[in-house]
Amino acid sequence: MRSILVQAGRDKGMATRLDTAMNLARAHGGHLTLAIDTPIDRFVTVDPYGGSYVAREALDAALASDDALAEAFAGRLANDDVPFDVVQFETQPLEAMIAAARLADLAVVSAECGFAGDLAIEAGCPVLVLRQGQRLDTPLKRVCIGWDGSERATAALRGCVSLLLDCPQVDVLTVLTEAPHGFPPTDALRYLARHGIKAELHELAKSSSIEETLAAEVTRLGGQLLVLGAFGHSRVREFLFGGVTRYFLSDEAAPPLLLAH
Repeated sequence: MRSILVQAGRDKGMATRLDTAMNLARAHGGHLTLAIDTPIDRFVTVDPYGGSYVAREALDAALASDDALAEAFAGRLANDDVPFDVVQFETQPLEAMIAAARLADLAVVSAECGFAGDLAIEAGCPVLVLRQGQRLDTPLKRVCIGWDGSERATAALRGCVSLLLDCPQVDVLTVLTEAPHGFPPTDALRYLARHGIKAELHELAKSSSIEETLAAEVTRLGGQLLVLGAFGHSRVREFLFGGVTRYFLSDEAAPPLLLAH
């Protein structure tokens, strides 16, 4: 995990994202990239006749402000022990993060950003989702992996391996349902074992819902991180995420999430 991308901004969750990303970079000898977005289309107005107008003063002020933010981040990190760079985009936040994530090993965002699920599906790397004040310290002591046998679950498993190498307790959680599993959970255990990671399998009887069953077990075990495959069942964009993904993204009591598609 040598290339770590961070959603950069002035929001309250920035300190949590930056601290966590820097810890991960130190632990893995990694490089940090901070991505700043200045969506210029927010400053363009279209009139009823099809003409467009740019709020030039407001746009120039926003660009200057984000240039200053980039300089502030560079000044903050220049004296630290983590190599870094700051990149700037003139697009919407999701588009900026997708573009920046093309050669990233991990993207770090806040749950409050509103696009964490979209990024997990569209980016080519795992996405670490944190809530405000929810710093993830390494080495991890206990990680839970949600397993449903899907291709998405296998992608999430591969994406989290480097985080598990020094973790003494790894739990693979699978909820027993009537639906057939693609890859059995024993495949997940075998894969982890090949990386020197010993994991314990928990086969859970379904309670009211799969997501609530998983949430209760993660709470019982005290998992610091929950690894999930991000997927959906609907062709309609607003229903893209499966119920499990939606549930944990909106659950304020959930631990940090690692999502991959």
